[in-house]
Amino acid sequence: MHSLLLSLATTPTPLPTPTLRDGISEDQVTPGLLGFIMTAFFVVATALLIVDMVRRIRRVRYRAQVEEERMAAAAAADVDAADAQDGLDGGTGQEPGHNGTGPANGVSRPRE
Repeated sequence: MHSLLLSLATTPTPLPTPTLRDGISEDQVTPGLLGFIMTAFFVVATALLIVDMVRRIRRVRYRAQVEEERMAAAAAADVDAADAQDGLDGGTGQEPGHNGTGPANGVSRPRE
């Protein structure tokens, strides 16, 4: 048994023949020009789709960033307006010149 395995391992395999088998033409084993054109089309179409997808993702990220900055600016403006309002009434909850008994300096205020 050992000698059989040794002889099979050392026996050279036949070299492949450079010609095709009988009954097979070269068009049946190679893609040809049409196969190359179709492969090139799919590669170009995939590359264009990837570029378009990257552009759309970048646009969505930019819009989200702008919206986030706009919301942060609006919140900061609200805080500034509230601070300014607190600064005007001295933090007492009353408007300036108002002592809680009537209109300031005898001038009536318009209703808000």
